[in-house]
Amino acid sequence: MYIFYRPMYQSEASTFINGLKAKDPQMAARQVEGRALLWDKKIDRDAASEYRAAKVAQNAYVYQTASK
Repeated sequence: MYIFYRPMYQSEASTFINGLKAKDPQMAARQVEGRALLWDKKIDRDAASEYRAAKVAQNAYVYQTASK
């Protein structure tokens, strides 16, 4: 037996989230759709590699003018 074992304990946050999910079963599907809008994007690997290759190295001190 564990000293801190509390099988029936549920935090207020967990209770709130479980209540929301019970009231609106479509919430999980909308969360997946929302994530797809911002995060699940296809990456053009050729364009990304060209972008990295075209980057110009920055001087150690940004505001220093180039000496000739």
